[in-house]
Amino acid sequence: MKDSVSFRLNGKPVQLDVDPERSLLWVLRTDLGLTGTKFGCGESLCGACTVVVGKEAVRTCLLPVKAVRGKDVTTIEGLEKNGKLHPLQDAFADTGGLQCGFCTPGMIMNAYALLLKNPKPSRPQIIAGMEDNLCRCAAHHRIVQAIEKAAAGGAS
Repeated sequence: MKDSVSFRLNGKPVQLDVDPERSLLWVLRTDLGLTGTKFGCGESLCGACTVVVGKEAVRTCLLPVKAVRGKDVTTIEGLEKNGKLHPLQDAFADTGGLQCGFCTPGMIMNAYALLLKNPKPSRPQIIAGMEDNLCRCAAHHRIVQAIEKAAAGGAS
Protein backbone atom coordinates (compact mmCIF):
# COMPACT_ATOMS: atom_id res chain seq x y z
CA MET A 1 0.00 0.00 0.00
CA LYS A 2 1.38 3.38 -1.02
CA ASP A 3 1.71 6.33 1.29
CA SER A 4 2.94 9.89 0.90
CA VAL A 5 6.50 10.32 2.17
CA SER A 6 8.15 13.74 2.24
CA PHE A 7 11.74 14.62 3.04
CA ARG A 8 14.48 16.98 1.89
CA LEU A 9 16.88 15.45 -0.61
CA ASN A 10 20.10 17.28 -1.35
CA GLY A 11 18.53 20.48 -0.05
CA LYS A 12 15.30 20.22 -2.05
CA PRO A 13 11.87 19.04 -0.89
CA VAL A 14 10.72 15.67 -2.20
CA GLN A 15 7.26 14.13 -1.90
CA LEU A 16 6.60 10.63 -3.14
CA ASP A 17 3.66 8.26 -3.22
CA VAL A 18 5.51 5.07 -2.44
CA ASP A 19 5.37 1.87 -0.42
CA PRO A 20 6.76 3.21 2.87
CA GLU A 21 8.54 -0.10 3.44
CA ARG A 22 10.48 0.18 0.17
CA SER A 23 14.18 0.65 0.87
CA LEU A 24 15.57 4.16 0.58
CA LEU A 25 18.28 2.76 -1.70
CA TRP A 26 15.81 1.70 -4.37
CA VAL A 27 13.74 4.85 -4.00
CA LEU A 28 16.89 6.91 -4.62
CA ARG A 29 18.21 4.78 -7.47
CA THR A 30 15.02 3.74 -9.26
CA ASP A 31 12.33 6.25 -8.37
CA LEU A 32 14.51 9.36 -8.23
CA GLY A 33 17.29 8.38 -10.67
CA LEU A 34 20.15 9.10 -8.25
CA THR A 35 22.42 6.17 -9.04
CA GLY A 36 25.46 7.38 -7.11
CA THR A 37 24.33 5.40 -4.08
CA LYS A 38 25.33 1.80 -4.78
CA PHE A 39 23.87 -1.60 -4.00
CA GLY A 40 26.62 -3.67 -2.42
CA CYS A 41 25.90 -6.49 -0.02
CA GLY A 42 22.20 -5.76 0.54
CA GLU A 43 22.65 -6.46 4.25
CA SER A 44 23.87 -3.08 5.57
CA LEU A 45 27.37 -4.46 6.03
CA CYS A 46 29.61 -3.06 3.27
CA GLY A 47 28.70 0.64 3.24
CA ALA A 48 28.30 1.05 -0.53
CA CYS A 49 24.75 2.33 0.03
CA THR A 50 25.66 5.00 2.60
CA VAL A 51 23.98 8.41 2.55
CA VAL A 52 23.82 11.09 5.24
CA VAL A 53 20.55 11.63 7.12
CA GLY A 54 20.85 14.76 9.22
CA LYS A 55 24.48 14.41 10.24
CA GLU A 56 24.53 10.61 10.48
CA ALA A 57 25.92 8.17 7.94
CA VAL A 58 23.11 5.72 7.23
CA ARG A 59 23.02 2.51 5.19
CA THR A 60 20.07 2.62 2.81
CA CYS A 61 19.76 -0.94 1.51
CA LEU A 62 17.61 -2.09 4.43
CA LEU A 63 16.30 1.31 5.56
CA PRO A 64 12.62 1.80 4.74
CA VAL A 65 11.94 5.14 3.08
CA LYS A 66 9.43 5.97 5.82
CA ALA A 67 12.39 6.26 8.23
CA VAL A 68 13.53 9.50 6.54
CA ARG A 69 10.10 11.15 6.57
CA GLY A 70 10.62 14.84 7.42
CA LYS A 71 14.43 14.51 7.51
CA ASP A 72 17.33 15.88 5.45
CA VAL A 73 18.96 13.29 3.19
CA THR A 74 22.22 13.99 1.39
CA THR A 75 23.53 11.69 -1.33
CA ILE A 76 26.83 11.80 -3.19
CA GLU A 77 25.06 13.88 -5.85
CA GLY A 78 24.25 16.50 -3.22
CA LEU A 79 27.85 17.26 -2.30
CA GLU A 80 28.74 19.02 -5.54
CA LYS A 81 27.79 22.69 -5.50
CA ASN A 82 27.57 24.95 -8.56
CA GLY A 83 29.56 22.53 -10.69
CA LYS A 84 32.37 22.26 -8.15
CA LEU A 85 33.19 18.99 -6.40
CA HIS A 86 33.17 18.87 -2.62
CA PRO A 87 36.71 18.95 -1.15
CA LEU A 88 36.30 15.30 -0.11
CA GLN A 89 35.54 14.32 -3.70
CA ASP A 90 38.59 16.28 -4.90
CA ALA A 91 40.77 14.69 -2.21
CA PHE A 92 39.65 11.17 -3.15
CA ALA A 93 40.55 11.89 -6.78
CA ASP A 94 43.87 13.54 -5.90
CA THR A 95 45.06 10.70 -3.64
CA GLY A 96 43.82 7.81 -5.78
CA GLY A 97 41.34 6.86 -3.09
CA LEU A 98 38.73 5.82 -5.61
CA GLN A 99 40.28 3.02 -7.70
CA CYS A 100 37.33 1.15 -9.29
CA GLY A 101 34.91 3.66 -7.77
CA PHE A 102 32.21 1.24 -6.68
CA CYS A 103 32.57 1.86 -2.95
CA THR A 104 33.60 5.50 -3.37
CA PRO A 105 30.20 7.19 -2.94
CA GLY A 106 29.58 5.28 0.30
CA MET A 107 33.12 5.99 1.50
CA ILE A 108 32.78 9.69 0.77
CA MET A 109 29.37 9.94 2.44
CA ASN A 110 30.66 8.12 5.53
CA ALA A 111 33.69 10.44 5.59
CA TYR A 112 31.41 13.46 5.10
CA ALA A 113 29.38 12.48 8.18
CA LEU A 114 32.60 11.86 10.10
CA LEU A 115 33.84 15.38 9.27
CA LEU A 116 30.47 16.93 10.12
CA LYS A 117 30.84 15.58 13.64
CA ASN A 118 34.61 16.03 13.93
CA PRO A 119 36.12 18.46 11.40
CA LYS A 120 39.71 17.66 12.46
CA PRO A 121 39.83 13.94 13.22
CA SER A 122 43.07 12.20 14.09
CA ARG A 123 44.31 9.36 11.87
CA PRO A 124 43.10 6.73 14.41
CA GLN A 125 39.69 8.44 14.51
CA ILE A 126 39.48 8.35 10.71
CA ILE A 127 40.45 4.67 10.64
CA ALA A 128 37.91 3.83 13.35
CA GLY A 129 35.22 5.88 11.61
CA MET A 130 35.79 4.21 8.25
CA GLU A 131 36.49 0.63 9.28
CA ASP A 132 32.97 -0.61 8.52
CA ASN A 133 33.08 0.60 4.90
CA LEU A 134 34.63 -2.02 2.67
CA CYS A 135 36.81 -1.43 -0.40
CA ARG A 136 37.44 -4.45 -2.60
CA CYS A 137 40.39 -2.67 -4.24
CA ALA A 138 42.23 -2.33 -0.91
CA ALA A 139 42.55 1.44 -1.28
CA HIS A 140 42.00 2.01 2.43
CA HIS A 141 45.39 3.71 2.96
CA ARG A 142 44.69 6.22 0.17
CA ILE A 143 41.14 6.73 1.45
CA VAL A 144 42.49 7.68 4.87
CA GLN A 145 44.97 10.05 3.16
CA ALA A 146 42.09 11.63 1.22
CA ILE A 147 40.09 12.25 4.39
CA GLU A 148 43.15 13.72 6.12
CA LYS A 149 43.73 16.00 3.12
CA ALA A 150 40.09 17.12 3.04
CA ALA A 151 40.06 17.71 6.82
CA ALA A 152 43.24 19.78 6.59
CA GLY A 153 41.50 21.96 4.04
CA GLY A 154 38.35 22.38 6.12
CA ALA A 155 36.05 20.04 4.19
CA SER A 156 33.19 19.75 6.69
